[in-house]
Amino acid sequence: MSDLIRSLTTSTFDEYVTTADRPVVVDFWAEWCGPCKMIAPVLEEIATEQQDRLAVAKVNVDENPELARRYDVLSIPTLLVLKEGKPLARIVGARGKAQLVQELAAYL
Repeated sequence: MSDLIRSLTTSTFDEYVTTADRPVVVDFWAEWCGPCKMIAPVLEEIATEQQDRLAVAKVNVDENPELARRYDVLSIPTLLVLKEGKPLARIVGARGKAQLVQELAAYL
């Protein structure tokens, strides 16, 4: 995982997403999830290319089920765009880079 992508847990999540100086894209994922593995390199590219405009973080739903419940994550991958801790958008399912960048453009 890229140094630009922060791995969050129940104990670090709230502080990180509420104090970030830019929108945070949080990837809810699991090790066993095939589509999650497909989207991971796309998120790494976006994290590198858009690092001044957004932050990227990951939450493992198996290790942090309470966060998945809090945000009603029923299928993975689910990406949430949060600003100042408030959800702005939800993207469910794997996407190609072009489509994901297009969907995120409104929050950059």
